[in-house]
Amino acid sequence: MQKEEAFVQLIKQHQALIYKVSALYTDLKQDQNDLYQEIVYQLWKSFDSFRSESKVSTWMYRVALNTAIGQLNKRKRRSKEVSLEIGYTPIAEGYDPILEERIKLLHAQIQKLNILERGIILLVLEGKKHYEIAEITGFSTTNVGTRISRIKEKLKSEMIKK
Repeated sequence: MQKEEAFVQLIKQHQALIYKVSALYTDLKQDQNDLYQEIVYQLWKSFDSFRSESKVSTWMYRVALNTAIGQLNKRKRRSKEVSLEIGYTPIAEGYDPILEERIKLLHAQIQKLNILERGIILLVLEGKKHYEIAEITGFSTTNVGTRISRIKEKLKSEMIKK
């Protein structure tokens, strides 16, 4: 029972991480819930094999991103087109319509990135360091830096066009 309690506590502490990944790779609320549950299931399956060689959040991001990408690839095989729009709900206090429009545009441009680029930019937006992203993705730190630069340039050029 102690293992289960530790796992439940871990999920409660990091549920925002799981939700963000679920929202990034799905467009419907039901799909987000399904992906959330699948990520939790995959975390549970690999909980015993976590060796604490990295931070818990690094391990959780790795499992969550791999699960999300795997689910997305399964859906793509089943149907030719998958819509991946993220809904954005502004916060009433300090509401800025120009900022809201820019955020919507950024989300739209992020959705146009390939699935791996989306995962990397999510980690950047989460404030992860290059070495942490390297641990999560399995790329070298140098490769991560290069990919981030390319993704930022891609997003910047698309944002300027709009």
